[in-house]
Amino acid sequence: MPNYRRPDTTGACWFFTVNLAKRREQHLLIERIELLRDVMRRVKRDHPFRIDAMVVLPEHLHAIWILPPDDADFKTRWALIKAGFSRGIPRTEERSASRRSRGERGIWQRRYWEHQIRDEDDFRRHVDYIHWNPVKHGWVSRVVDWRWSTFHRYVDLGIYPPDWAYLPDERPWGE
Repeated sequence: MPNYRRPDTTGACWFFTVNLAKRREQHLLIERIELLRDVMRRVKRDHPFRIDAMVVLPEHLHAIWILPPDDADFKTRWALIKAGFSRGIPRTEERSASRRSRGERGIWQRRYWEHQIRDEDDFRRHVDYIHWNPVKHGWVSRVVDWRWSTFHRYVDLGIYPPDWAYLPDERPWGE
């Protein structure tokens, strides 16, 4: 079994990808967006962090967080978010024998992807990736049309124009 260790840099900026267990079958995150928002607000209140960018898609989400200067514990925050969201969902999902034996729900993938942001260029590329993601997955043809994204905050702040990355007859970056 691999010896998987997460980084522990305090006060760092992190990019995350968090997936539902059955990505092809569910739209749970946008169907229950208010539950997700409420859970995240509670976790942020009890374990502060800043969300610099985020997009919620039907079956996964991407986020950039900045943790407090003396804190590296994003693991607890994600565990609380996943557990809080799961508790708000009726127990109708199929669960594997492994999940049943551990008393786990079958809503989220057990693991998630994290990447420590290295510098301003890395940050900018990940923010662009987050905001482009609904177009990449075919949910919308224009970034501005996806409701569940911090893209709208970035437009309000003048960081992006509303028509950012919109090319009507072609897809940017060769996608």
